[in-house]
Amino acid sequence: MRAQFVLSEIGVGLRRNLTMTFAVVVSVALSLALFGGSLLMSDQVTTMKGYWYDKVNVSIFLCNKSDAESDPNCAKGAVTDDQKAQIKSDLSKMSVVEKVVYESQDEAYKHYKEQFGDSPLASSLTPDQMQESYRIKLKDPEKYQVIATAFDGRDGVQSVQDQKGILDNLFGLLNGMNWAARAVMALMLVVALMLIVNTVRVSAFSRRRETGIMRLVGASGFYIQAPFIMEAAVAGLIGGTVACGFLVVARYFIIDHGLDLSHKLNLINFIGWDAVLTKLPLILATSLLMPALAAFFALRKYLKV
Repeated sequence: MRAQFVLSEIGVGLRRNLTMTFAVVVSVALSLALFGGSLLMSDQVTTMKGYWYDKVNVSIFLCNKSDAESDPNCAKGAVTDDQKAQIKSDLSKMSVVEKVVYESQDEAYKHYKEQFGDSPLASSLTPDQMQESYRIKLKDPEKYQVIATAFDGRDGVQSVQDQKGILDNLFGLLNGMNWAARAVMALMLVVALMLIVNTVRVSAFSRRRETGIMRLVGASGFYIQAPFIMEAAVAGLIGGTVACGFLVVARYFIIDHGLDLSHKLNLINFIGWDAVLTKLPLILATSLLMPALAAFFALRKYLKV
């Protein structure tokens, strides 16, 4: 009987404050969708780092005849066979190096034609204008500076380039976007909490006569508070369910279908469904507990029991 009464009071409260309940549901849904999205973005960045950093190479570009005429780093002329042999020998002795691959001018020219064959510049280039290079796979991509310090400025070396620097700029941008999403999420959570508190206050005020009678007949404080707390929890849970739906639909249409990024951007290792599904229980739990706690503390002020 008591459970039936509490449930009936929840329905009454939600109907009485339908507009505010709808606002709570929408604000909770948006804030938790952003919350889940920011968690998934963090997972995506971590996945991409693991995927791409494992493929990062450090490149030592060697001087050619053209560089000797125009580049100050190659003022002593094109790289010699002895210099190339010494560079390779020094690389093989370094503990941070996992693998070294030599790329000749002909190979560099072939790779350039494959990647940029349609550009106007490609037709004017010849193999002897390309640079020989050593492509170095490091055991730890963070140890780039060891290679740069050892070979930058050495005779026959035009430059030492780290692909990780390019990736760091990309990941820095993604992390910045993720923090921006978290800031908006925090703002939306504050708005949702304010709406929940205000909804509870209005609901308590509109039912002050009923609660007064319940107090007079000896109802416990929890029995009086329970309908209000559960109203907020139900509204929050509906919003959390909507947020979960947003995330599932977004993953389905953006990555798998619709935009179909998993096929159009096949160089990116996208997060899988397991990453999405593991976030849904957290979102639902947050959507249930956050409004319930907000309502509980609001009732201590606005409903004297």
